[in-house]
Amino acid sequence: MKLHWSPRSPFVRKVMVAAHELGLADRIDTVRTVVAMTKVAPELLPDNPLGKIPTLVLEDGTVLYDSLVIVEYLDSLAGGGRLIPASGMPRFVELRRHALATGFLDMLILWRAERARAVPQPELIDTFTTKLDALLPAIDAEIEAIAAAPVGVAQITFAIAGDYMDFRFADLGWRDRAPRFAAWQAGFAKRPSMLATPVIDA
Repeated sequence: MKLHWSPRSPFVRKVMVAAHELGLADRIDTVRTVVAMTKVAPELLPDNPLGKIPTLVLEDGTVLYDSLVIVEYLDSLAGGGRLIPASGMPRFVELRRHALATGFLDMLILWRAERARAVPQPELIDTFTTKLDALLPAIDAEIEAIAAAPVGVAQITFAIAGDYMDFRFADLGWRDRAPRFAAWQAGFAKRPSMLATPVIDA
């Protein structure tokens, strides 16, 4: 399998952490693919016309995206139901928690892009700040229940979001504002799957 990959993308990292958790990382060949809000990778477009990573190309040429679809496919290769429950309310709870975590990441990426503008729009910065003020206590309040569940795609994504906050938004002091989330994330970050997939600013 070929994965369009970047060491800075939290969504690519989600896929790679999942692959390590499932024992499938050695079956994935990573191909460095540079994309950005203002930069298209021409070599990616034949596989994914959205021009987004991660994009996984299977041996038969089938292409899968986005990160959740890829993680569920990898989960199926490992027997199914390991990172995403197969059915019932546990599946919906996991997917809802994942939606919160991945929405958190989506917001952070848009926030970073706005910060990088020559003249950031104050209204957008205020909106992102307000959302973060709601997100951190919401995650902090639920993190014990999240941690009590089996390791899954939601836990992986929340842990990556914490690392991404450290990487891109260290000035916001999120760990002091969400101490339970911060303590859990610091522990999860020591898992071999996380250590094998460090964020590299390159």
